[in-house]
Amino acid sequence: MYFESLSDFIAMGGHAKYVWSSYLIALFIFILNLVLPVMARQRFFNNQSRRLRRETSARNVKIENEGHDASGS
Repeated sequence: MYFESLSDFIAMGGHAKYVWSSYLIALFIFILNLVLPVMARQRFFNNQSRRLRRETSARNVKIENEGHDASGS
């Protein structure tokens, strides 16, 4: 399609609100497709780190309790 001026291009032949809103929706979805996997990866690594700290802490408490039991308490 050929436009005479920038304002004609922006008006999109009278269909501007449909054309530009579809571009904005597509851009929004594209950005979500980039951002959401990054956020999910971050959340996964945070959860794994938290789980590892919990397991290490529980293991250390168990070892401490076994040491106290063996010393005759």
